[in-house]
Amino acid sequence: MDGDAAAEMLERRWFAGHSTLDYRGAILARMKCSYSFDYEVALPPGHPFPMSKYPLLKAQLLREGIIAPTDLIEPEPLDIATLERVHTRAYLNKLGSAGLSAAETRRLGIPWSDALWRRSRLASAGTLLAARAALDEGMAANLAGGTHHAFADHGEGFCVLNDVAIAVAQLRAEGAIAKAAIVDLDVHQGNGTAAIFESETEVYTFSMHGERNYPSVKMRSNLDVPLRDGTGDAEYLEKLQQHLPGVIERSQADLAFYVAGVDVAAGDRYGRLALTEEGIQKRDRLVIDTVRRHGVPLAIVLAGGYAPTRARTAELHAHVFREAQAYERNAADSRSGAF
Repeated sequence: MDGDAAAEMLERRWFAGHSTLDYRGAILARMKCSYSFDYEVALPPGHPFPMSKYPLLKAQLLREGIIAPTDLIEPEPLDIATLERVHTRAYLNKLGSAGLSAAETRRLGIPWSDALWRRSRLASAGTLLAARAALDEGMAANLAGGTHHAFADHGEGFCVLNDVAIAVAQLRAEGAIAKAAIVDLDVHQGNGTAAIFESETEVYTFSMHGERNYPSVKMRSNLDVPLRDGTGDAEYLEKLQQHLPGVIERSQADLAFYVAGVDVAAGDRYGRLALTEEGIQKRDRLVIDTVRRHGVPLAIVLAGGYAPTRARTAELHAHVFREAQAYERNAADSRSGAF
């Protein structure tokens, strides 16, 4: 290898890990993503929650070059003082000491373990890290999170801690943000999030969800858009386009969170809607474009997805990252005058 070739290889390696440009000046368009090996914990055989989707998604994003290993930021479990900004001390004490009753465990829908308690604090930390990165860089994500059924004093629907609410509360307490918007497009209403922020005028909650789906008793978001069973791409995207720009404008948010559940997909085990893969791609593109074109930083979290296989669930989750990469590439090309 001659000197010029060796220098070019070193330059390529450096830029691949340290810059938004590759060694020839082309846009890499990557973003920071929170991830921990311990996002996946063991569950009883046959349990419906697809824990393996987290490492599967990470592997797919790395394989496609949507993220690089250097884009991954590893969280540490959040401390109790941070969790208490949202959750009650009594509930946290139960979580920390195997103190959930049988009824509380059934409501949670997932068996308690030390590993689950740690995982829940890690995933919440991941959302906080992603939010900080979004404030710095415009957009970032957590390869977990979106546990929007967790209330201040209990968990339900596979959700232990409300990661987005914790991130909002912590950032507001620090003075990093004053106002936030939460765009929740999981098929199930973000009932825990809505309840936590019901009396908060500085946090705008928006949920588009299945009208007849879980939870049977809905909480009150700032804006709830219920959808009939079987809603497909055209109706879904029309309603989202109708409401989302106003949500961002009314919220006057310093930071937006996108709860990007893929259980809206046709054939999802718990979904009851009928979005195609193309419809999910368009949904994700619409959210990213709308939020970012308003100049609002965006933190993306996964939320639910129960496709026939875990690999299929991970594939559906990957679309929002592909759309984020495409948006950043196009924005960078526009700034540089590229065609």
